[in-house]
Amino acid sequence: MKRWLAAAVLGMSLAGVAKAAIDTYQFRDDAERERYQQLTKELRCPKCQNQDIADSNAPIAADLRREIFRMLGEGKSNQQIVDFMVDRYGDFVRYKPALSGRTWLLWFGPGILLVGGFAVLVLIVRRRRGPVAEGAEHLSAQERERLAKLLEKEQTHD
Repeated sequence: MKRWLAAAVLGMSLAGVAKAAIDTYQFRDDAERERYQQLTKELRCPKCQNQDIADSNAPIAADLRREIFRMLGEGKSNQQIVDFMVDRYGDFVRYKPALSGRTWLLWFGPGILLVGGFAVLVLIVRRRRGPVAEGAEHLSAQERERLAKLLEKEQTHD
Protein backbone atom coordinates (compact mmCIF):
# COMPACT_ATOMS: atom_id res chain seq x y z
CA MET A 1 0.00 0.00 0.00
CA LYS A 2 2.87 2.38 0.84
CA ARG A 3 4.43 1.78 -2.58
CA TRP A 4 1.19 2.64 -4.37
CA LEU A 5 0.83 5.81 -2.32
CA ALA A 6 4.44 6.82 -3.03
CA ALA A 7 3.95 6.14 -6.75
CA ALA A 8 0.78 8.24 -6.80
CA VAL A 9 2.49 11.17 -5.04
CA LEU A 10 5.46 10.97 -7.40
CA GLY A 11 3.17 10.83 -10.44
CA MET A 12 1.23 13.88 -9.30
CA SER A 13 4.41 15.86 -8.58
CA LEU A 14 5.73 15.14 -12.08
CA ALA A 15 2.47 16.19 -13.73
CA GLY A 16 3.58 19.86 -13.69
CA VAL A 17 6.78 19.03 -15.53
CA ALA A 18 4.88 17.36 -18.35
CA LYS A 19 3.01 20.61 -19.14
CA ALA A 20 5.88 22.12 -21.14
CA ALA A 21 4.46 23.87 -24.18
CA ILE A 22 5.58 22.80 -27.62
CA ASP A 23 4.90 25.13 -30.52
CA THR A 24 3.70 23.44 -33.68
CA TYR A 25 3.96 25.92 -36.52
CA GLN A 26 3.69 25.05 -40.19
CA PHE A 27 6.48 26.71 -42.14
CA ARG A 28 6.60 27.22 -45.90
CA ASP A 29 10.08 25.73 -46.19
CA ASP A 30 13.14 24.71 -44.20
CA ALA A 31 14.76 28.14 -44.66
CA GLU A 32 11.85 29.80 -42.87
CA ARG A 33 12.05 27.21 -40.08
CA GLU A 34 15.79 27.94 -39.71
CA ARG A 35 15.13 31.69 -39.53
CA TYR A 36 12.47 31.10 -36.86
CA GLN A 37 14.83 28.96 -34.79
CA GLN A 38 17.68 31.46 -35.18
CA LEU A 39 15.49 34.39 -34.11
CA THR A 40 14.03 32.58 -31.11
CA LYS A 41 17.53 31.61 -29.95
CA GLU A 42 18.84 35.16 -30.47
CA LEU A 43 16.16 36.93 -28.42
CA ARG A 44 15.98 36.91 -24.62
CA CYS A 45 12.79 36.28 -22.68
CA PRO A 46 11.77 39.51 -20.89
CA LYS A 47 10.41 37.56 -17.92
CA CYS A 48 13.06 34.84 -17.52
CA GLN A 49 15.86 37.30 -18.34
CA ASN A 50 18.60 34.72 -18.80
CA GLN A 51 16.83 32.34 -21.14
CA ASP A 52 16.09 32.68 -24.82
CA ILE A 53 12.48 32.67 -25.96
CA ALA A 54 12.96 29.32 -27.70
CA ASP A 55 13.55 27.54 -24.38
CA SER A 56 11.29 29.60 -22.13
CA ASN A 57 7.88 28.37 -20.99
CA ALA A 58 6.78 31.84 -19.85
CA PRO A 59 3.55 33.10 -21.43
CA ILE A 60 5.30 36.19 -22.80
CA ALA A 61 7.89 33.97 -24.53
CA ALA A 62 5.05 32.04 -26.19
CA ASP A 63 3.54 35.35 -27.33
CA LEU A 64 6.91 36.45 -28.75
CA ARG A 65 7.34 33.16 -30.60
CA ARG A 66 3.84 33.55 -32.05
CA GLU A 67 4.67 37.15 -33.06
CA ILE A 68 7.89 36.06 -34.77
CA PHE A 69 6.00 33.36 -36.67
CA ARG A 70 3.38 35.92 -37.76
CA MET A 71 6.05 38.39 -38.93
CA LEU A 72 7.90 35.68 -40.84
CA GLY A 73 4.61 34.84 -42.57
CA GLU A 74 4.28 38.50 -43.57
CA GLY A 75 7.69 38.29 -45.23
CA LYS A 76 9.57 40.57 -42.84
CA SER A 77 13.36 40.30 -42.66
CA ASN A 78 15.24 39.15 -39.57
CA GLN A 79 16.46 42.71 -38.98
CA GLN A 80 12.91 44.08 -39.14
CA ILE A 81 11.75 41.49 -36.61
CA VAL A 82 14.66 42.18 -34.24
CA ASP A 83 14.11 45.94 -34.58
CA PHE A 84 10.42 45.48 -33.71
CA MET A 85 11.32 43.49 -30.59
CA VAL A 86 13.98 46.03 -29.52
CA ASP A 87 11.53 48.91 -30.02
CA ARG A 88 8.97 47.10 -27.92
CA TYR A 89 11.16 45.60 -25.15
CA GLY A 90 14.41 47.55 -25.31
CA ASP A 91 18.00 46.47 -25.98
CA PHE A 92 17.77 43.94 -23.16
CA VAL A 93 15.75 41.58 -25.38
CA ARG A 94 18.88 40.92 -27.48
CA TYR A 95 21.65 38.70 -26.17
CA LYS A 96 24.16 40.73 -28.20
CA PRO A 97 22.88 44.32 -28.23
CA ALA A 98 24.19 46.66 -30.91
CA LEU A 99 26.94 49.09 -29.91
CA SER A 100 25.33 52.46 -29.27
CA GLY A 101 25.49 55.35 -26.83
CA ARG A 102 23.15 53.47 -24.48
CA THR A 103 25.04 50.17 -24.57
CA TRP A 104 28.72 51.22 -24.58
CA LEU A 105 28.99 50.58 -20.83
CA LEU A 106 27.60 47.08 -21.34
CA TRP A 107 30.25 46.33 -23.96
CA PHE A 108 33.27 48.09 -22.42
CA GLY A 109 32.38 48.21 -18.71
CA PRO A 110 33.95 44.85 -17.78
CA GLY A 111 37.23 45.78 -19.50
CA ILE A 112 37.28 49.18 -17.82
CA LEU A 113 36.69 47.57 -14.43
CA LEU A 114 39.45 45.02 -15.06
CA VAL A 115 42.01 47.67 -16.07
CA GLY A 116 40.95 49.91 -13.15
CA GLY A 117 41.29 47.04 -10.68
CA PHE A 118 44.74 46.17 -12.02
CA ALA A 119 45.81 49.83 -11.70
CA VAL A 120 44.61 49.95 -8.08
CA LEU A 121 46.47 46.71 -7.34
CA VAL A 122 49.70 48.13 -8.82
CA LEU A 123 49.34 51.31 -6.72
CA ILE A 124 48.78 49.33 -3.53
CA VAL A 125 51.81 47.13 -4.16
CA ARG A 126 54.03 50.13 -4.94
CA ARG A 127 52.96 51.99 -1.81
CA ARG A 128 53.65 48.99 0.40
CA ARG A 129 57.12 48.47 -1.06
CA GLY A 130 58.11 52.15 -0.93
CA PRO A 131 58.52 52.80 2.83
CA VAL A 132 60.32 49.50 3.46
CA ALA A 133 62.97 50.19 0.82
CA GLU A 134 63.46 53.77 1.98
CA GLY A 135 63.79 52.72 5.62
CA ALA A 136 66.56 50.23 4.80
CA GLU A 137 68.69 52.94 3.17
CA HIS A 138 68.57 55.19 6.27
CA LEU A 139 70.08 52.73 8.73
CA SER A 140 72.94 54.03 10.79
CA ALA A 141 76.26 52.17 10.90
CA GLN A 142 75.40 50.81 14.37
CA GLU A 143 71.98 49.54 13.14
CA ARG A 144 73.57 47.88 10.10
CA GLU A 145 76.09 46.10 12.33
CA ARG A 146 73.32 44.89 14.65
CA LEU A 147 71.27 43.71 11.66
CA ALA A 148 74.25 41.78 10.27
CA LYS A 149 74.76 40.03 13.65
CA LEU A 150 71.09 39.07 13.79
CA LEU A 151 71.20 37.67 10.28
CA GLU A 152 74.33 35.65 11.11
CA LYS A 153 72.59 34.14 14.15
CA GLU A 154 69.63 33.16 11.97
CA GLN A 155 71.90 31.44 9.45
CA THR A 156 73.78 29.47 12.12
CA HIS A 157 70.52 28.20 13.64
CA ASP A 158 69.28 26.89 10.30
